[in-house]
Amino acid sequence: MKIAISATGPSLDSQMDARFGRCVCFLIVDPKTGEFEAVENPNIGLGGGAGIQSAQLIAERGVQFVLTGNCGPNAFKVFEAAGIQVVTGVSGPVRQAVEQFNSGAFSSTTGPSVENHFGAQSPSTGPSFPQTGAGMQGRLGGGRGMGGGGGRGMGGGRGMGSGRCLRSGTMTQPLPGFSPPGSDVQQMGEHPAADDLKTLKAQAEALEEQLRAIKARIIEADSQ
Repeated sequence: MKIAISATGPSLDSQMDARFGRCVCFLIVDPKTGEFEAVENPNIGLGGGAGIQSAQLIAERGVQFVLTGNCGPNAFKVFEAAGIQVVTGVSGPVRQAVEQFNSGAFSSTTGPSVENHFGAQSPSTGPSFPQTGAGMQGRLGGGRGMGGGGGRGMGGGRGMGSGRCLRSGTMTQPLPGFSPPGSDVQQMGEHPAADDLKTLKAQAEALEEQLRAIKARIIEADSQ
């Protein structure tokens, strides 16, 4: 099992980032083995579509759960289509969030927690991702598995090895037929009020088409 966590930095001692699409980085953690990998978020500076692009990036990494502060509707729809469960309202140190996950303290949400463009209006307050080095990879302490009486100790082993950090410009290729809203549809607020409804309808149609493409690819992958 893998969980993705939106964080303000590349270590388990970093704080949770309240934003998903524009968080500083993602920590991909295997709560069973304790291994984790820090992945820089290449979408933090996007003018539009950051939620969808980040959700696509995480979905392609084979995670089953996402822990974050908030998740907007566009990212949530991608996760829903990919069968990924989302836990919102998570705050504090990343290490603590993993402990709580292992103890069964979280429940997945049934819908988005914020409106579109929440991340663009809420700048991150945490440290930035290191600009040097080959990447960040580490390991949790001796904890084992999900709750239920097993040891859950989170030791100090946080080795920083030759990780596989993804940096801006090296993100995986988009799904076929997948382009984020905002790439060819202007965002709400750039036109007079009379045109806003038309813009929203166009964005909704584009999103529905993209979700259909994702579902088709999932079905195709399952049948192979």
